[in-house]
Amino acid sequence: MDSGVIDGARRGATLAALEDGTYDLLIVGGGITGTGAALDAASRGLRVALVEAGDLGGGTSSRSSRLLHGGVRYLEQLEFGLVREALRERGLLGGRLAPHLVRRLPFVLPLTHRMWERAYIGAGLSLYDGMGQLPAGRADRVFRIHRHLSRRGLARAMPALRAEITYGALEYDDGQVDDARLTLAVARTAAREGAVIATRLRAVGYHRDPDRVRVTVRDELTGVESTVQARQVLAASGVWTDEVQRLVGREVLRVRASKGVHLVVPRSALRVDRAVITRTERSVLFVIPVGSTVLVGTTDTPYSGDPRDVAADGDDITFLLHQVNRWLRRPLERADVVGVYAGLRPLADRAGTADTARLSREHVVAKIDDRCLAIAGGKLTTYRVMARDAVDVVVQRLGGGYPPSCTDRLPLIGADGFQALWNRRGLLAREHGLTVDTVEDLLRRHGAAVTDVLAAAGETGLRPVAGAGGLLRAEVTHAVRHEGALAVEDVLLRRSHAGLETADGAADAAGEVAALMADALGRDHHWTDQEAARYRQVTGVNRFALAGLVA
Repeated sequence: MDSGVIDGARRGATLAALEDGTYDLLIVGGGITGTGAALDAASRGLRVALVEAGDLGGGTSSRSSRLLHGGVRYLEQLEFGLVREALRERGLLGGRLAPHLVRRLPFVLPLTHRMWERAYIGAGLSLYDGMGQLPAGRADRVFRIHRHLSRRGLARAMPALRAEITYGALEYDDGQVDDARLTLAVARTAAREGAVIATRLRAVGYHRDPDRVRVTVRDELTGVESTVQARQVLAASGVWTDEVQRLVGREVLRVRASKGVHLVVPRSALRVDRAVITRTERSVLFVIPVGSTVLVGTTDTPYSGDPRDVAADGDDITFLLHQVNRWLRRPLERADVVGVYAGLRPLADRAGTADTARLSREHVVAKIDDRCLAIAGGKLTTYRVMARDAVDVVVQRLGGGYPPSCTDRLPLIGADGFQALWNRRGLLAREHGLTVDTVEDLLRRHGAAVTDVLAAAGETGLRPVAGAGGLLRAEVTHAVRHEGALAVEDVLLRRSHAGLETADGAADAAGEVAALMADALGRDHHWTDQEAARYRQVTGVNRFALAGLVA
C-alpha cells in the first residue's frame, strides 16, 4: 500500500510501472466514476491501473453544480430507488467517508400556486426526509427535515428574492461538495490502496490475446506510445465512451451528451446564504452559494459536438440571466458575471429519446466484449454505487475469489483526523501565522492532509498566490507532489477554483503558479512561459463568451 501520493515529479516511474506485468483491471477514464472503480477494485485486492487522457476530474467531474443530493425532482418521476440510494450515499460521504469535503446546504423552493403546490411538494419532501433518515450512519442527522415558509418568512430568509411573486416556499437540506477535490480524494485513496494512476495518457489501441488485452496508450506530453496489459478493461469515459468502443471495434452502449452551463457571480452582486431551486421550461434552475461566489445554473441541452470543445455561448448566458432575474429583487447585470463554465452530462440512452432532460441519470454497466466493459450514466452523488456495480461484474468475469466492496467503510484521504484538526483550527492559525478563515479554507480543501500542505511551506512559504483568491504558494507545490498536477489549469481550475472565481480567470496568477510548478517538476523557464501562456489561452474561451456580452 502506498501513502496516497500521486507525485507529478515522479511521473516517469509511474509510466514504467504501467508496463510491469499484467493488471487485473485497467480503467480508462479518471473522472469520479473511473477513480471510484479504481478504489473499489484496489481495496478488494485487484491489481489496478488507471489511465486518463487529461487531468483527474478534468471533464464532467469538475463542472457540476457541486451538489450531493437525492434529487427532489426524481420523486416526481417516481424514481424512488434512485432517490433512496442517493440519500444514503449523501449520508455516507457527509459522515464517514469525506466530512471535510461535504457541507449542509439549505435549499429554498419557491411556491407559485396558491393551494395544491404546498401540499403536493410538502408531501414529496416528507418522503424525501424519511428516505434520508434510513440507516446510513449518523451523518444523516446533519440534514434537517423540511419546513414551511410563508411569504413573509421567505422575505426574511431570502431578501434578495421577490417574495411578493410567490406564495411562500419550502425549505429543505441537501449536501454541497467540491466535485473536483472529491474526485482527487478518491483517486489518491485508490493510490493508497495500490492502484497505479497515470494522467495525460490516451488509449489509442486495443488488441486481444487469448488471456489478456493489450491497450496501447499515448503520452499526451511526449507523443511516446507504450502498452498496458490487463485481464479486464473498464471504460469509465463518460461522454468519450464511443471513442473506447471504436477502439474495441464494437459499439454496444449509446451515451448521449447534455450540456450544462453555470454562471459565476460574486456574493456582492447576489447576497444569498441559501440555495434556490426552481424550474425553467428547459431544466432545473439552481442558485447556489459557494464560498465568496454564487453559481447560477444549469442548462440541459443536447450536445453533439466534440466533447473537447464544449463551452458556454452567448445564448446559454442570456438564457440563465433571464431565468434567474425573474426571481431577483435586484436583477443581475451582464457585467456582474465573473465566470462561466460548461460541462457535459453522460446519459445512458436506453429509450431512444431525443430529449436529454428526460433521460434517466441511472447508470448502466454494458458488455462491449469478453474483455471490456463500459459504465455510463449515474451522477456524482452515487459514484460509489456505480463503481461497486461495475467492479462486481469485473470480479465475476475474473472468476471470483475476491471479497465484496468495502468502500462504504473506507474513509477517503483527508477524512481521518479532520474533526480533531478542525477543533484545533485556531491553534493551527496561530502556529503558522495564518488567519482562522484561511485555515478553515485549507481544511475544507484538504482535510487532515493539510499537514502535508503546511509541511511544504518550508520551501515556498504560506503566502497567497497573487491574483488567485486564497490559494497559497505551498498548495501549488503540494498539488504537484501529492496530487498529480502537471499543468497550470490543473491547479487553478481543479485543485482550486480560482480560475472560475476571479474576474480575469486568474490569468494574472498563471506566471507565478507556473514558476512554482516548474520548480517542483524540474522544468526550465521556457516551460514556465509556455505553460502560463497556454493557461491564458485555455481560459480565454469562456472569457471571450463573457466579453461578447459585456462589450
